[in-house]
Amino acid sequence: MATAKALTPLAMAALGLLVERPMHPYEMYQLLMHRHEDRLLKVRPGTLYHAVGRLAEAGLVEATGTDRDGNRPERTTYAILPDGRARLTFDVCALLAQPAKEYPRFPQGLSEAHNLPGGQVVELLEQRVAALEGDIAALEADAKLALQRQVPRQYWIDVGYQQHQLRAELAWVKQLCKEIQDGSLPWLPVPGDGTDGNDASELTHNFQD
Repeated sequence: MATAKALTPLAMAALGLLVERPMHPYEMYQLLMHRHEDRLLKVRPGTLYHAVGRLAEAGLVEATGTDRDGNRPERTTYAILPDGRARLTFDVCALLAQPAKEYPRFPQGLSEAHNLPGGQVVELLEQRVAALEGDIAALEADAKLALQRQVPRQYWIDVGYQQHQLRAELAWVKQLCKEIQDGSLPWLPVPGDGTDGNDASELTHNFQD
């Protein structure tokens, strides 16, 4: 088990659903979307069908029957096997215990932001602020709905984590905008933009040394 390749996010989600009860991939897709799991991973019907097929090939789930609803194509129902439950447990433990190098793109954008004028950076970050506020509002709505439905908190602790993460990012981005605007974070001219970029070039050279 220790040498097994990690489950993809969609495969892990599929196994998690099958712990609840046997179901067919389209039902899995509907549940993932209903629960807004697409805020955690990319959910596509075709990719989900493929993931479940791979789980079956690996002996982690098994087909238990097929049914047909009217003129629609047959749907195969799957159930989780003991090896699938063990694999899900193993991968969840690894995700909880060990921070993963996930390489989010925003820090890379920040590392290259010096290539833009300070005013433009502030404008772009203000757009990000609006998007973050929208995401936070959506998570707050999800949390409110879970409370109304009396869903045990252990089933949606990820919502609280994402709220905390986004609020921290929002506060940091707002502070960065303020520092650029009030000059407490001096923004050097961009080399090659028609202004004197000698200071920026010299600083970059010194930083590399």
